[in-house]
Amino acid sequence: MLGILIALISGALMSIQGVFNTQVTKTSGIWVANAFVQFTALLVCIAGWLITDRSSFASLLKVEPKYMLLGGAIGAFITYTVIKGMEMLGPAKAVMLIVVAQLLVAYVIELMGWFGVEKQPLEFRKIIGMAAAIAGIIIFKWK
Repeated sequence: MLGILIALISGALMSIQGVFNTQVTKTSGIWVANAFVQFTALLVCIAGWLITDRSSFASLLKVEPKYMLLGGAIGAFITYTVIKGMEMLGPAKAVMLIVVAQLLVAYVIELMGWFGVEKQPLEFRKIIGMAAAIAGIIIFKWK
């Protein structure tokens, strides 16, 4: 239950952040806004680290495979694409497409067992769920 609550909070925060970031770009430009977002995230992470676990940054050198360390760089492109998507489509349409893309890619990762994720079998009910999500986008966009 806690996992569900945390995931719902995450989705809500991503939507709010996307709207905030899109508004900031109207004054500052997309890469300035993106840099500010990443910088303030760094400050919050450092504060959290100081308050909580204090694990060693040297432990990052032990991460294998090394490409797993690209999460932050990917995060910069996530921020950029969320801002552009919301700017061009509006928050609701952009978030619907973002969530469906996340769902599709996450399911493919599970099916293929990529990136160290345990491989899962193909399940027809999940395909139906995916189709329902895509149908929801079509219905939402229908005029």
